[in-house]
Amino acid sequence: MSLRCGISPRPSAQSCLPFPTYSTASRLTVRILFDMPSTNASEPIPIETSHEDMIHDAQLDYYGKRLATCSSDRTVKVFDVVDGDTQRSGGHTLKGHTGPVWQVAWAHPKFGQILASCSYDGKVIIWKEQPAQGPTPGGWAKIKEHTLHKASVNSVSWAPHELGAILACASSDGTISVLTFKNDGQWGADVFEGHAIGCNAVSWAPAVQPGSLIVPQPSNTIPGQQPVSIQSVKRFASAGCDNLVKIWGFRDESQSWVEEEVLEGHTDWVRDVAWAPNIGLARSYIATASQDKTVLIWTKDTPTSPWVKTALDPSSASVSPTTGAPAPAGKFPDVVWRVSWSLAGNILAVSCGDGKVTLWKENLKGVWECVSDMTS
Repeated sequence: MSLRCGISPRPSAQSCLPFPTYSTASRLTVRILFDMPSTNASEPIPIETSHEDMIHDAQLDYYGKRLATCSSDRTVKVFDVVDGDTQRSGGHTLKGHTGPVWQVAWAHPKFGQILASCSYDGKVIIWKEQPAQGPTPGGWAKIKEHTLHKASVNSVSWAPHELGAILACASSDGTISVLTFKNDGQWGADVFEGHAIGCNAVSWAPAVQPGSLIVPQPSNTIPGQQPVSIQSVKRFASAGCDNLVKIWGFRDESQSWVEEEVLEGHTDWVRDVAWAPNIGLARSYIATASQDKTVLIWTKDTPTSPWVKTALDPSSASVSPTTGAPAPAGKFPDVVWRVSWSLAGNILAVSCGDGKVTLWKENLKGVWECVSDMTS
Protein backbone atom coordinates (compact mmCIF):
# COMPACT_ATOMS: atom_id res chain seq x y z
CA MET A 1 0.00 0.00 0.00
CA SER A 2 1.23 3.49 -0.74
CA LEU A 3 0.07 6.86 0.47
CA ARG A 4 0.93 10.32 -0.73
CA CYS A 5 -0.58 13.63 0.27
CA GLY A 6 0.36 17.20 -0.45
CA ILE A 7 -0.93 20.12 1.52
CA SER A 8 0.91 22.99 -0.01
CA PRO A 9 2.55 23.51 -3.34
CA ARG A 10 5.86 22.78 -4.85
CA PRO A 11 7.46 25.83 -6.52
CA SER A 12 5.23 28.34 -8.31
CA ALA A 13 2.00 26.87 -6.98
CA GLN A 14 -0.61 28.80 -5.07
CA SER A 15 -2.23 26.04 -3.04
CA CYS A 16 -2.13 22.26 -2.86
CA LEU A 17 -4.62 20.02 -1.17
CA PRO A 18 -4.39 16.34 -0.28
CA PHE A 19 -3.13 13.76 -2.70
CA PRO A 20 -3.83 10.31 -1.36
CA THR A 21 -4.76 6.91 -2.53
CA TYR A 22 -6.39 6.20 0.80
CA SER A 23 -5.72 9.38 2.78
CA THR A 24 -6.46 13.03 3.35
CA ALA A 25 -4.60 15.64 5.36
CA SER A 26 -4.67 19.00 7.09
CA ARG A 27 -1.85 21.50 7.30
CA LEU A 28 0.11 19.78 10.07
CA THR A 29 -1.52 16.37 10.33
CA VAL A 30 -2.03 13.37 8.07
CA ARG A 31 -5.19 11.26 7.92
CA ILE A 32 -4.98 7.68 6.69
CA LEU A 33 -7.91 5.75 5.28
CA PHE A 34 -7.02 2.08 5.68
CA ASP A 35 -8.78 -0.52 3.57
CA MET A 36 -8.51 -3.12 6.34
CA PRO A 37 -11.09 -5.14 8.29
CA SER A 38 -9.72 -3.86 11.59
CA THR A 39 -10.47 -0.24 10.77
CA ASN A 40 -13.49 1.85 9.89
CA ALA A 41 -12.88 2.95 6.29
CA SER A 42 -15.42 5.76 6.60
CA GLU A 43 -13.44 7.49 9.36
CA PRO A 44 -9.86 8.35 8.41
CA ILE A 45 -7.38 8.16 11.27
CA PRO A 46 -5.64 11.49 12.02
CA ILE A 47 -1.91 11.33 12.75
CA GLU A 48 -0.11 14.18 14.47
CA THR A 49 3.31 14.52 12.86
CA SER A 50 4.72 17.42 14.94
CA HIS A 51 5.91 19.15 11.78
CA GLU A 52 6.30 22.88 12.33
CA ASP A 53 5.14 23.96 8.87
CA MET A 54 3.16 22.77 5.85
CA ILE A 55 3.26 19.05 5.02
CA HIS A 56 3.90 18.49 1.31
CA ASP A 57 3.95 14.73 0.97
CA ALA A 58 3.42 11.51 2.90
CA GLN A 59 4.12 7.94 1.87
CA LEU A 60 3.56 4.55 3.41
CA ASP A 61 6.23 1.98 2.69
CA TYR A 62 5.73 -1.22 0.68
CA TYR A 63 4.15 -3.07 3.62
CA GLY A 64 2.18 -0.12 4.99
CA LYS A 65 4.08 -0.35 8.27
CA ARG A 66 6.00 2.90 8.08
CA LEU A 67 4.96 6.44 7.26
CA ALA A 68 7.34 9.07 5.89
CA THR A 69 6.33 12.73 5.78
CA CYS A 70 8.08 15.90 4.59
CA SER A 71 7.45 19.55 5.21
CA SER A 72 8.41 23.18 4.67
CA ASP A 73 10.13 22.92 8.06
CA ARG A 74 12.98 21.31 6.04
CA THR A 75 12.66 17.92 7.73
CA VAL A 76 11.60 14.40 6.86
CA LYS A 77 9.92 12.31 9.56
CA VAL A 78 9.55 8.53 9.70
CA PHE A 79 7.02 6.79 11.94
CA ASP A 80 6.09 3.18 12.64
CA VAL A 81 2.39 2.59 11.95
CA VAL A 82 0.26 0.02 13.79
CA ASP A 83 -3.45 -0.14 12.87
CA GLY A 84 -3.33 3.44 11.69
CA ASP A 85 -1.59 4.90 14.73
CA THR A 86 1.98 6.16 14.61
CA GLN A 87 4.27 4.98 17.37
CA ARG A 88 5.89 8.11 18.69
CA SER A 89 8.73 6.15 20.29
CA GLY A 90 9.66 4.87 16.83
CA GLY A 91 9.65 8.28 15.16
CA HIS A 92 12.79 9.69 13.54
CA THR A 93 13.45 13.20 12.25
CA LEU A 94 15.80 13.35 9.26
CA LYS A 95 17.64 16.65 8.82
CA GLY A 96 19.78 17.51 5.83
CA HIS A 97 17.81 19.81 3.55
CA THR A 98 18.06 23.60 3.73
CA GLY A 99 14.72 24.33 2.04
CA PRO A 100 11.16 23.00 1.93
CA VAL A 101 11.07 19.26 1.23
CA TRP A 102 8.56 18.54 -1.54
CA GLN A 103 8.42 14.78 -1.85
CA VAL A 104 9.56 11.47 -0.37
CA ALA A 105 9.73 8.02 -1.98
CA TRP A 106 10.38 4.58 -0.48
CA ALA A 107 12.60 2.12 -2.33
CA HIS A 108 11.50 -1.52 -2.60
CA PRO A 109 12.31 -3.44 0.62
CA LYS A 110 14.62 -5.83 -1.27
CA PHE A 111 17.17 -2.98 -1.13
CA GLY A 112 16.67 -2.40 2.60
CA GLN A 113 14.93 0.47 4.38
CA ILE A 114 15.81 3.24 1.93
CA LEU A 115 14.03 6.58 1.49
CA ALA A 116 14.62 9.38 -1.03
CA SER A 117 13.68 13.03 -0.50
CA CYS A 118 13.85 16.10 -2.76
CA SER A 119 13.79 19.77 -1.90
CA TYR A 120 13.64 23.37 -3.02
CA ASP A 121 17.34 23.51 -2.11
CA GLY A 122 18.11 21.60 -5.32
CA LYS A 123 19.25 18.46 -3.53
CA VAL A 124 18.11 14.86 -3.51
CA ILE A 125 19.06 12.89 -0.41
CA ILE A 126 18.91 9.11 -0.19
CA TRP A 127 18.59 7.86 3.38
CA LYS A 128 19.12 4.35 4.75
CA GLU A 129 18.18 2.98 8.15
CA GLN A 130 21.19 1.80 10.13
CA PRO A 131 20.79 -1.11 12.58
CA ALA A 132 21.56 -0.71 16.27
CA GLN A 133 25.07 -1.73 17.27
CA GLY A 134 25.42 -2.68 20.91
CA PRO A 135 24.47 0.27 23.11
CA THR A 136 24.32 2.56 20.07
CA PRO A 137 20.71 2.91 18.87
CA GLY A 138 19.87 2.57 15.20
CA GLY A 139 18.93 5.55 13.07
CA TRP A 140 18.88 6.99 9.57
CA ALA A 141 21.98 8.07 7.67
CA LYS A 142 22.62 9.70 4.31
CA ILE A 143 24.04 7.29 1.75
CA LYS A 144 23.84 9.70 -1.20
CA GLU A 145 23.47 13.46 -1.62
CA HIS A 146 22.72 14.36 -5.24
CA THR A 147 23.55 17.99 -6.03
CA LEU A 148 23.77 18.16 -9.83
CA HIS A 149 20.55 20.17 -10.28
CA LYS A 150 20.66 23.98 -10.38
CA ALA A 151 17.14 24.64 -9.08
CA SER A 152 14.39 23.06 -7.00
CA VAL A 153 13.98 19.29 -7.34
CA ASN A 154 10.23 18.74 -7.44
CA SER A 155 9.75 14.99 -7.74
CA VAL A 156 11.54 11.69 -7.13
CA SER A 157 10.41 8.23 -8.22
CA TRP A 158 11.98 4.79 -7.79
CA ALA A 159 12.01 2.43 -10.75
CA PRO A 160 10.34 -1.00 -10.49
CA HIS A 161 12.57 -3.19 -8.32
CA GLU A 162 13.15 -5.63 -11.20
CA LEU A 163 15.30 -2.95 -12.85
CA GLY A 164 17.51 -2.38 -9.81
CA ALA A 165 17.92 0.57 -7.45
CA ILE A 166 17.24 3.41 -9.89
CA LEU A 167 15.84 6.83 -8.97
CA ALA A 168 14.46 9.45 -11.40
CA CYS A 169 14.44 13.12 -10.35
CA ALA A 170 12.62 16.09 -11.91
CA SER A 171 13.84 19.67 -11.49
CA SER A 172 12.72 23.23 -12.12
CA ASP A 173 15.96 23.78 -14.05
CA GLY A 174 14.36 21.76 -16.86
CA THR A 175 16.55 18.70 -16.45
CA ILE A 176 15.84 15.14 -15.41
CA SER A 177 18.42 13.01 -13.63
CA VAL A 178 18.51 9.25 -13.18
CA LEU A 179 20.60 7.81 -10.34
CA THR A 180 21.64 4.16 -10.64
CA PHE A 181 23.27 2.09 -7.90
CA LYS A 182 26.28 0.29 -9.41
CA ASN A 183 27.83 -3.06 -8.56
CA ASP A 184 30.87 -1.27 -7.11
CA GLY A 185 28.69 0.42 -4.49
CA GLN A 186 28.73 3.82 -6.18
CA TRP A 187 25.84 5.82 -7.64
CA GLY A 188 25.98 6.69 -11.33
CA ALA A 189 24.12 9.79 -12.56
CA ASP A 190 22.66 10.61 -15.97
CA VAL A 191 21.42 14.20 -16.36
CA PHE A 192 19.63 15.35 -19.51
CA GLU A 193 17.31 18.11 -20.72
CA GLY A 194 13.66 17.20 -20.19
CA HIS A 195 11.35 20.24 -20.33
CA ALA A 196 12.66 23.66 -21.31
CA ILE A 197 10.98 25.71 -18.58
CA GLY A 198 10.84 23.17 -15.78
CA CYS A 199 9.91 19.59 -14.94
CA ASN A 200 7.27 18.91 -12.29
CA ALA A 201 6.94 15.13 -11.96
CA VAL A 202 8.23 11.74 -13.09
CA SER A 203 6.63 8.28 -13.03
CA TRP A 204 8.04 4.90 -14.09
CA ALA A 205 6.41 2.45 -16.45
CA PRO A 206 5.99 -1.14 -15.23
CA ALA A 207 9.11 -3.22 -15.85
CA VAL A 208 7.06 -5.81 -17.72
CA GLN A 209 5.91 -4.89 -21.22
CA PRO A 210 2.10 -4.80 -21.61
CA GLY A 211 0.86 -8.16 -22.83
CA SER A 212 4.14 -9.95 -22.14
CA LEU A 213 2.63 -12.31 -19.57
CA ILE A 214 0.35 -13.77 -22.24
CA VAL A 215 3.04 -14.30 -24.89
CA PRO A 216 2.44 -17.73 -26.47
CA GLN A 217 5.25 -20.27 -26.14
CA PRO A 218 6.61 -22.02 -29.26
CA SER A 219 4.72 -25.20 -30.12
CA ASN A 220 7.96 -27.15 -30.43
CA THR A 221 9.16 -26.38 -26.90
CA ILE A 222 10.96 -29.42 -25.46
CA PRO A 223 9.80 -30.57 -21.99
CA GLY A 224 12.10 -29.05 -19.39
CA GLN A 225 13.29 -26.34 -21.78
CA GLN A 226 13.36 -22.79 -20.45
CA PRO A 227 10.29 -20.78 -21.60
CA VAL A 228 10.62 -17.58 -23.60
CA SER A 229 12.04 -14.95 -21.25
CA ILE A 230 10.09 -11.79 -20.47
CA GLN A 231 12.14 -8.72 -21.36
CA SER A 232 12.21 -5.87 -18.84
CA VAL A 233 12.14 -2.29 -20.09
CA LYS A 234 13.45 0.95 -18.60
CA ARG A 235 10.92 3.65 -19.39
CA PHE A 236 9.29 6.57 -17.55
CA ALA A 237 7.07 9.59 -18.16
CA SER A 238 7.75 13.20 -17.20
CA ALA A 239 5.42 16.19 -16.79
CA GLY A 240 6.53 19.72 -17.55
CA CYS A 241 5.78 23.43 -17.43
CA ASP A 242 5.72 23.36 -21.25
CA ASN A 243 2.26 21.70 -21.04
CA LEU A 244 3.76 18.44 -22.31
CA VAL A 245 4.14 14.87 -21.13
CA LYS A 246 7.19 13.04 -22.46
CA ILE A 247 8.03 9.34 -22.58
CA TRP A 248 11.70 8.43 -22.08
CA GLY A 249 13.37 5.09 -22.79
CA PHE A 250 16.84 3.72 -22.10
CA ARG A 251 18.96 2.52 -25.02
CA ASP A 252 21.47 -0.18 -24.13
CA GLU A 253 23.55 0.35 -27.26
CA SER A 254 24.24 4.02 -26.46
CA GLN A 255 23.79 3.73 -22.68
CA SER A 256 21.61 6.84 -22.75
CA TRP A 257 18.04 8.04 -22.27
CA VAL A 258 16.13 9.12 -25.37
CA GLU A 259 12.82 10.89 -25.87
CA GLU A 260 10.44 8.32 -27.39
CA GLU A 261 7.12 10.16 -27.52
CA VAL A 262 5.51 13.50 -26.67
CA LEU A 263 1.91 13.64 -25.45
CA GLU A 264 0.09 16.91 -26.20
CA GLY A 265 -3.32 17.66 -24.73
CA HIS A 266 -3.05 20.03 -21.79
CA THR A 267 -3.20 23.81 -22.17
CA ASP A 268 -1.26 24.70 -19.02
CA TRP A 269 1.46 23.27 -16.78
CA VAL A 270 1.23 19.53 -16.23
CA ARG A 271 1.47 19.17 -12.46
CA ASP A 272 1.63 15.40 -12.10
CA VAL A 273 1.92 12.19 -14.09
CA ALA A 274 1.23 8.61 -12.97
CA TRP A 275 1.88 5.47 -15.02
CA ALA A 276 -0.52 2.72 -13.96
CA PRO A 277 0.81 -0.61 -12.68
CA ASN A 278 -0.23 -3.62 -14.72
CA ILE A 279 -0.12 -7.40 -14.51
CA GLY A 280 1.08 -7.94 -18.04
CA LEU A 281 -2.21 -7.11 -19.72
CA ALA A 282 -2.24 -5.63 -23.19
CA ARG A 283 -3.07 -1.97 -22.46
CA SER A 284 -0.99 0.82 -20.90
CA TYR A 285 -2.53 3.68 -18.90
CA ILE A 286 -1.04 7.05 -17.95
CA ALA A 287 -2.90 9.71 -15.93
CA THR A 288 -1.90 13.39 -16.03
CA ALA A 289 -3.07 16.33 -13.90
CA SER A 290 -2.80 19.94 -14.98
CA GLN A 291 -3.04 23.58 -14.02
CA ASP A 292 -5.75 23.77 -16.72
CA LYS A 293 -8.11 21.94 -14.27
CA THR A 294 -8.24 18.74 -16.31
CA VAL A 295 -7.19 15.14 -15.84
CA LEU A 296 -6.36 13.14 -18.96
CA ILE A 297 -6.19 9.35 -19.19
CA TRP A 298 -3.83 8.19 -21.94
CA THR A 299 -4.21 4.62 -23.22
CA LYS A 300 -2.10 2.55 -25.56
CA ASP A 301 -3.31 -0.84 -26.80
CA THR A 302 -0.09 -2.16 -28.36
CA PRO A 303 3.57 -1.08 -28.38
CA THR A 304 3.16 0.33 -31.90
CA SER A 305 -0.25 2.00 -31.54
CA PRO A 306 -0.63 5.72 -30.69
CA TRP A 307 -1.62 7.04 -27.29
CA VAL A 308 -5.32 7.95 -27.09
CA LYS A 309 -6.44 10.56 -24.55
CA THR A 310 -9.71 10.73 -22.59
CA ALA A 311 -10.64 13.56 -20.23
CA LEU A 312 -12.32 12.80 -16.91
CA ASP A 313 -15.66 14.59 -16.61
CA PRO A 314 -16.38 15.70 -13.02
CA SER A 315 -19.74 17.17 -14.08
CA SER A 316 -21.08 13.64 -14.55
CA ALA A 317 -19.87 12.42 -11.16
CA SER A 318 -22.50 11.13 -8.75
CA VAL A 319 -20.73 12.34 -5.63
CA SER A 320 -21.34 14.85 -2.88
CA PRO A 321 -21.95 18.33 -4.33
CA THR A 322 -19.40 21.10 -4.25
CA THR A 323 -20.10 24.69 -3.32
CA GLY A 324 -20.15 27.47 -5.86
CA ALA A 325 -20.86 27.39 -9.57
CA PRO A 326 -20.40 24.03 -11.28
CA ALA A 327 -17.27 23.60 -13.39
CA PRO A 328 -17.57 23.29 -17.18
CA ALA A 329 -17.78 19.78 -18.60
CA GLY A 330 -14.40 18.09 -18.52
CA LYS A 331 -13.06 20.60 -15.98
CA PHE A 332 -12.51 20.18 -12.26
CA PRO A 333 -13.51 23.06 -9.93
CA ASP A 334 -9.88 23.98 -9.30
CA VAL A 335 -6.32 23.14 -10.29
CA VAL A 336 -5.62 19.41 -10.17
CA TRP A 337 -2.42 18.77 -8.27
CA ARG A 338 -1.93 15.03 -7.99
CA VAL A 339 -3.03 11.71 -9.48
CA SER A 340 -2.29 8.26 -8.08
CA TRP A 341 -3.16 4.70 -9.15
CA SER A 342 -4.15 1.87 -6.84
CA LEU A 343 -1.70 -1.02 -6.64
CA ALA A 344 -3.85 -3.03 -9.06
CA GLY A 345 -3.90 -0.11 -11.50
CA ASN A 346 -7.69 -0.06 -11.83
CA ILE A 347 -8.64 2.88 -9.56
CA LEU A 348 -7.34 6.43 -9.93
CA ALA A 349 -7.26 8.97 -7.09
CA VAL A 350 -7.44 12.64 -8.14
CA SER A 351 -6.57 15.49 -5.77
CA CYS A 352 -8.02 18.90 -6.60
CA GLY A 353 -7.46 22.38 -5.23
CA ASP A 354 -11.01 22.49 -3.84
CA GLY A 355 -9.92 20.13 -1.06
CA LYS A 356 -11.58 17.05 -2.50
CA VAL A 357 -10.09 13.71 -3.51
CA THR A 358 -12.14 11.69 -5.99
CA LEU A 359 -11.72 8.03 -6.95
CA TRP A 360 -12.31 7.00 -10.56
CA LYS A 361 -12.76 3.63 -12.25
CA GLU A 362 -13.28 2.54 -15.85
CA ASN A 363 -16.56 0.68 -16.41
CA LEU A 364 -17.15 -2.21 -18.79
CA LYS A 365 -18.06 0.24 -21.56
CA GLY A 366 -14.71 1.99 -21.28
CA VAL A 367 -16.20 5.09 -19.60
CA TRP A 368 -14.47 6.53 -16.54
CA GLU A 369 -16.82 7.01 -13.59
CA CYS A 370 -16.33 8.69 -10.21
CA VAL A 371 -17.02 6.02 -7.60
CA SER A 372 -16.21 7.90 -4.40
CA ASP A 373 -14.93 11.15 -2.95
CA MET A 374 -13.21 12.35 0.20
CA THR A 375 -13.03 15.89 1.51
CA SER A 376 -10.08 17.18 3.50
